[in-house]
Order: sequence, then structure tokens, then C-alpha cells
Amino acid sequence: MCTYFASVLTNGLVYMWLSFMMIINAVMAVLFGYFYFAFFTAMFIGRIRSTVGFYIMYGIHLGITVGSILGGFFIETELYIQQIPYMVLVVFGAILGPFYLYSRKQNTELEGRLQTANERISELSVYEERQRIARDLHDTLGQKLSMIGLKLDLALRLVDKNPDKAKEELKDIRQTASMALKEVREMVSDMKKVQLSDELYQVEKLLQMAGVNCKIEGDRKLYDVPLILENTLSMCLKEAVNNVVRHSGAKHCTITVEQSTKDIVLMVEDDGVGLKTSINESAGNGLKGMNERIEFVNGKLMVEQRHKGTALIFTVPLVIVYQEG
Repeated sequence: MCTYFASVLTNGLVYMWLSFMMIINAVMAVLFGYFYFAFFTAMFIGRIRSTVGFYIMYGIHLGITVGSILGGFFIETELYIQQIPYMVLVVFGAILGPFYLYSRKQNTELEGRLQTANERISELSVYEERQRIARDLHDTLGQKLSMIGLKLDLALRLVDKNPDKAKEELKDIRQTASMALKEVREMVSDMKKVQLSDELYQVEKLLQMAGVNCKIEGDRKLYDVPLILENTLSMCLKEAVNNVVRHSGAKHCTITVEQSTKDIVLMVEDDGVGLKTSINESAGNGLKGMNERIEFVNGKLMVEQRHKGTALIFTVPLVIVYQEG
């Protein structure tokens, strides 16, 4: 009965039943020379979950087993001499058995935790990939579709007054739609890794088509920068310019790129109406998506309200990247 309870209980009562088993082991070994219960008790001690409880019960059991065997030698000397080989096996089992079972149980628990952690990582990876795809689609299609909408409105107003100008706007719409289709295909097939210099060229054309005077300062090309950083800055630049076109009503936009030994700073400044919400208060995907992107590479996004307009400042550290590389 003690063996049964010691095997099924998982709370503090297991120590009480194991104590009863140790007492029975000692009595049987001293009076009758039957010390084999010590081996079974050792196996149950190896199943104790608590590290402190395991070592306490292990030490007590080992001391009782050795003491009862020594005491039995003085009571039943001839009987014990005949069973010396078996006693050696029981003592070794009492010493090594609990450690083997305890370590195996710990390994099983660690494997279970590792499997759970891997499943959780897989779930988070899938979620992060979905978020990334959502941001990429928003940044790629959102910008181009907004431009198409603006151009269509303008073409509808000009179709009767100035047909030639309306035709030019329709050509721009066709060009923008082709660009959007090309970018979506490249994004889906993962055939293109966006470089900041290429994106600067694209947003410059986009701003010109929207009637916004664009000025680019600093170096257009980045040097010795990991591709993930350049991709992130390119997507943030695209979304920032998208906000300028759609929401700012600006006439001028200045894009500044500065690379130092410590970081890269990208600033998009316009002279529009400004932002009325902060990053945390923004309900749309644009500002929030840019912040998520830049935080993913340990960067920082600052929104500054100027006397006229808004400045978005993206800062990405290079020190961390170099340490990881």
C-alpha cells in the first residue's frame, strides 16, 4: 500500500509514505535480512519533482539503507555474509537508481517545455510573417492606389475642360498601375530586395507626379549596410511619402539621408497641415506600421511637428548590427 501511494501521489503526502517505506525497509533488513525493498524505494525517490525534496529523501534513504545493513550484520551475520553480492547490487541501486530516474524525468520535462516553446515560436513566426505581409501589401498597394485615386479625380475634372491634360493624367495612372503590379509580383515571388537608392528614385517620381516639389539631401546610396536595414528604411520611406501625398496637402518635401559609423538617419519633412495624432494614438496602419518596422531592427521613429508641416525621423543603429555580424 505504501508503494502504491508513493507512486501516485504528487503533493507533500508522498514524503510521508516514503518515510513509512524507509521504516519498513529498515525493520525488514535488520530483523529478517530482507533489504530488497530499499531498491524499490530508491526508484520512487527518483520520481520526486522537487529538487530539494529529492536530495533530502535521497540522503535519508541512503543513510537508513547503509545503517540497517550494518546493523543487520551484527544480528544475522551468517545470513548477511551469504547475501553480500546482492547487498552490493542493492546499495549501488540505491545510490545510482534515483539519480538516473530523476535526470530522465527532468529531461522529459525539459523536452516537453522545449516542444511547447518551439510550437509557440512557430505560432509567433507565422503571426509575424502575416504582419509583415500585411505591412508590405499596405505600403506597396496603398501608396499606388492612393495615387491612382487622386489622378482619376483630377482626370475626371479635366476631361471636359482640358482633354489633353486628362490624357496625360491617364497615362500617369497607367504607369502607376504597372508599377504597383510589378512591385506586388516581385514581393510575392521574393525576387527583389529593395535598396534605398532605388526607393528614393521611385518616391521622387511619385512626388513629382503628385505635384509635390521633392528635394533629396545626403547620400542616396548606403555603404556596408545589412540588407534587412536597407529594406526596412526603404519601406518606411515609401509609407512616409505615401502619407505626404495622401494626407499632408504639402507643396514641398525634403528627404535627408545621413549615414555615420554609429547609425543611419532618414528624415522625411513636408510643409503640409501636420499630424494631429501621435504614434500611439494613430488608428491607421501607416504610422503604426512604420514604427513596428523600425523597432524590429532596434531603430526609433520620432515625429516632430514643425512651424509648418511634419518631420518623420527614422534612426537605425549600426553598432548592434555589427556586433551581431
